[in-house]
Amino acid sequence: MILLGSRGERIAARALRQAGYRIVTRNYKCFAGEIDLIALDDDTLVFVEVKTRSSADAAFPEANVNHRKQRQITRVARAYVAAKQIDERPLRFDVVSVLLEGRSKPAVEHFVNAFEPVFR
Repeated sequence: MILLGSRGERIAARALRQAGYRIVTRNYKCFAGEIDLIALDDDTLVFVEVKTRSSADAAFPEANVNHRKQRQITRVARAYVAAKQIDERPLRFDVVSVLLEGRSKPAVEHFVNAFEPVFR
């Protein structure tokens, strides 16, 4: 599963770069948890959760970014912003879904502004 996730993150990072994003950090870890990618979309700091699956049989990957996961991502984002002393920069939370079925080309779907920060 770790290899699948790492492959999905590489594919997602490539797709974001092709869309004009600049990857700032990969696999940021802190006391609050971990976030897969942090990127810049113009002046917006984007926290990106990547969900990768080898099959959509159970559920599409993006369906796994539930309320609990959104809350954890929000906590990591707040910790990152505090640690880096980032002020007055727009923030956004995106999800990238990567579906790797068989030998076909990966299906990548980018959900821009996928959720609002969750503080409860």
